[in-house]
Amino acid sequence: MPGERLTVRGMSEVGRFPGAAPPTRVAVSIIPKDMTKEAEEEEGGEGGEGACHRWFRKVCPCCCGRRRAAPSSYDITDRVEVTPMTPTPDPDPPKVLPLENGNEMDKVKLCVRAVDLLSSPSGLNRTEHHTDGFQGEGLVLRRGQTFLIQLELSRPFGAEGDKMHLDLKTGPLPVVSKGTHVIVPLVDDLQDDRWEAKIVERSSNTVKLSVNSTPRAVVGVYALSVTTAAAGQEVTVYDSGKTLVMLFNPWCEEDTVFLDNQDERQEYVLNDTGRIYYGTEKQIGTRTWNFGQFQDGVLEACLFVLEKSEIPPSGRRDPINVVRVISAMINAQDEYGVLIGNWTGDYSEGVAPSSWTSSVEILKQYHSTGGVPVAYGQCWVFSGVTTTVLRCLGIPARSVTNFQSAHDTDVSLTTDVYLDEDMEPIAFLNTDSVWNFHVWNDCWMARPDLPPGHGGWQAVDSTPQETSQGTFRCGPASVNAIRAGQVYLKHDTPFVFAEVNSDKIYWQRNLDGTFTQIYSEKKAVGHFISTKAVGSDERADITHLYKHSEGSEEERISVETASRFGSKPETYTTPMAEDVRVEVTMDGEGPRMGADAHLRITVTNLSASSRRTVLHSQAAVMYYTGVLKDTLKKEKLEVELEANEVKTLDWVLPYQEYQDQLVDQAALMLTLSGRVSETQQVLANQTTFRLRTPDLEIKPLGDAVVGQEMSAKITFTNPLPRTLKDVVFRVEGLGLQKGHKVVVGDVSGRSTVKLTEHFVPTQAGPRKLVASMDCKQLSQVHGVADILVLEA
Repeated sequence: MPGERLTVRGMSEVGRFPGAAPPTRVAVSIIPKDMTKEAEEEEGGEGGEGACHRWFRKVCPCCCGRRRAAPSSYDITDRVEVTPMTPTPDPDPPKVLPLENGNEMDKVKLCVRAVDLLSSPSGLNRTEHHTDGFQGEGLVLRRGQTFLIQLELSRPFGAEGDKMHLDLKTGPLPVVSKGTHVIVPLVDDLQDDRWEAKIVERSSNTVKLSVNSTPRAVVGVYALSVTTAAAGQEVTVYDSGKTLVMLFNPWCEEDTVFLDNQDERQEYVLNDTGRIYYGTEKQIGTRTWNFGQFQDGVLEACLFVLEKSEIPPSGRRDPINVVRVISAMINAQDEYGVLIGNWTGDYSEGVAPSSWTSSVEILKQYHSTGGVPVAYGQCWVFSGVTTTVLRCLGIPARSVTNFQSAHDTDVSLTTDVYLDEDMEPIAFLNTDSVWNFHVWNDCWMARPDLPPGHGGWQAVDSTPQETSQGTFRCGPASVNAIRAGQVYLKHDTPFVFAEVNSDKIYWQRNLDGTFTQIYSEKKAVGHFISTKAVGSDERADITHLYKHSEGSEEERISVETASRFGSKPETYTTPMAEDVRVEVTMDGEGPRMGADAHLRITVTNLSASSRRTVLHSQAAVMYYTGVLKDTLKKEKLEVELEANEVKTLDWVLPYQEYQDQLVDQAALMLTLSGRVSETQQVLANQTTFRLRTPDLEIKPLGDAVVGQEMSAKITFTNPLPRTLKDVVFRVEGLGLQKGHKVVVGDVSGRSTVKLTEHFVPTQAGPRKLVASMDCKQLSQVHGVADILVLEA
């Protein structure tokens, strides 16, 4: 066929499939032997063939003539010309045809064209898995529960020999034996506790699968691919390019974090706001905290924290491991954790801990900077962020505050106070301290690694205080074990026990340098252990979970049992006569910032004889961690008591004596010590109190409707007769207003500041607008307004 042009597409294996031609094409000219020279020249174009061309044709092996045994219409002569390509349009996409109308290859080849994870927040997957609160369109699941995905295939599935399975991979080196590479087979009936998939719906070339995950699945991000095969066909793997996130599942009975109470699941997993308590046992303060575990970017940040921890992906299936790692990663003491702790009072290189109102900004900043620790945090900030991370990952969690929280540094399981021969404290020996308050976390899980009965709430602490196995972390410690004094059970139970139930032991130095136990204060620590109540903003006292009733036989047995495993097992050998008592009280909520501080000292004689004592009183500025800064006032109080008499002494600290001395939390400690002349009984009492700061008043203005602008007025009055320098406000409301700061500058003494915030609500339902005020002279000033947002 003279002049016919054949294309690679026409003859190649690729060309057998519609639309599979390559983007370029080679044209081959075929010239018969008997073509005349004139016709050849006409075929070859202008100018014909020169002598040089003819010579090359004779000597070139690829151009010389070839003899064919049997001529055909496709005989090739000694001339092959490559002609320029003409542009061709892009090939049409392949059409997927039903089996009965398909060509021969479509009847054989089975492959995946597309995967739909059905990840809409309002869809069945997200709502059934209680992950519809997460912002974004990604598929977020809880393990041990079925979910749906939809596959578009090249042809209907179901022919004899058709096979399919899913591959889910997590971590850098997925391995089947480690649970990081999961092969999900296609089965007829799903069984619990197995990775399996079942076809639940077919439509033309589309199938919908119900996929079951095991309640022991590794928590994290999984990449999804689908493997298909048919009879006589090689295996085809389709990489979906999509990922899904698997979380712990408190709704699944087989999951170790299962919590069998819907109201508690709503509170400890789904509630994105809460309350954290602070202050002293007699002056309990409350601050609202935005946990924000469902906010955009927070899930990614929490998973990033896990990645930074370098915990092997296979270890992420066990909540005990995950919680222990999180307690280390929230602080930056050892590794590049989330928060830098700072108790110095100098926060010029970052944000003052009292300014934070939310975990969202902290976690997103940590993630966006690639893991640079955020400055600064103290215990309530560490706890708030820990609550966010654990709830986000699906582990029920709450922030817990312990008032008069002991810090035992020598594993004696007591809080030791050392006095010299003159009853004065020995500073360098008094390394144990009692914090005004300390905030940690409870998380809920079974403890198969402990004897039966130790599951449930577990204490975990992210504030860097002491090391555990060489790392600044604490827990999880069974709260049941803490209550029983079983300090030999892991993890870090002795430390938490000492925080809530250790006695304060006073030791006096003898002339030969030895020490004698002179007094035991049995109710010194572990008061009003508090958390937010389920379903309300009230404070719930959970002291009974951590310890038996003070003074009960069970409580004494617990303390003395624990002490036998401490470094000073002989502590409880000296009985003490106690017929004189001393107590410190205050009116109402106690002294306020900017005014004189008034307290009352009550001394009671319980004996039938008269008693006489001299009380040494000392008032000192104190960090909330129990570390004393400066002494403000010292005096001696002589007290004479008749039989069964009660005397009350007024004690006053003028504003002028403390105005330039205060540190964070405006905390002070009044220490009383003395000895009863008649019996040599030692009297000792340490009372902490804080100067109360004013609250911010937040008043919503206008109707709260999704998509419509509204405003709120924030009012603050300076309680001091002096100017506050560099005042900064921080305002945030989940579903209302993104967190931001407002720089006000100086605020003169006793003056009032009013701010008006304008914002557009984005989420319906009950919302909270939270604000804080901070400056060098005054901290822990905050407020909250409840706003009910209606649908548009």
